[in-house]
Amino acid sequence: MPESAWKFLFYLGAWSYSAYLLFSTDYPFFHDPPSVFYDWKPGMAVPRDISAAYLLQGSFYGHSIYATLYMDAWRKDSVVMLVHHVVTLVLIVSSYAFRYHNVGVLVLFLHDISDVQLEFTKLNVYFKCRGGTHHRLHALAADLGCVSFSVSWFWFRLYWFPLKVLYATLHCSLRSVPDIPFYFFFNALLLALTLMNLYWFLYIVAFAAKVLTGQMRELSDVREYDSAAETPSPRPGKDE
Repeated sequence: MPESAWKFLFYLGAWSYSAYLLFSTDYPFFHDPPSVFYDWKPGMAVPRDISAAYLLQGSFYGHSIYATLYMDAWRKDSVVMLVHHVVTLVLIVSSYAFRYHNVGVLVLFLHDISDVQLEFTKLNVYFKCRGGTHHRLHALAADLGCVSFSVSWFWFRLYWFPLKVLYATLHCSLRSVPDIPFYFFFNALLLALTLMNLYWFLYIVAFAAKVLTGQMRELSDVREYDSAAETPSPRPGKDE
């Protein structure tokens, strides 16, 4: 539970700040995705409010790589999770260094909302049976959170992300800056992120199928190993 509580607070704060940048300032990136490349030039100044978001997110994903290796429970998707954290950190560092920070704000906003709802749902799953008593309010919150999480994952990561981010980086970037550097490098990383989002969506679909067919009556993490017969892959030790 402490892991989920910490992640919930972080993602809530990080997503709220991204939402503030996109909807309460003059940045038009969400409503006008091609604008992320307007007036782009190498070495351009990064606004302080965007730099703060990058510092926050870069620190978090740097820690997340260590936590996945040495602290978190090892799950079926832990290898993919580790790859995701590495890809995300590389995107954060390189997009800041090469001044693609406008795209980065949009990417972070579209991804963090699903993590907020995931950790909220997991917390309510823990709370609904605390003290040996079934708490109906937390059970209801967990069910609603599960539905909201599934919908938001599809809408934000599999619909808006390609529609806004990939459209801007694959197509609009070349129209605004025909010789834009690192075009294939950044788009390859963003496409890898898309594939991982699709991979995890399969877990969401599998979870929904188990619930609808009655194979699962209580919310549980389908990424966990089902039995002792399923031996998890060995995780690296700190001295390796």
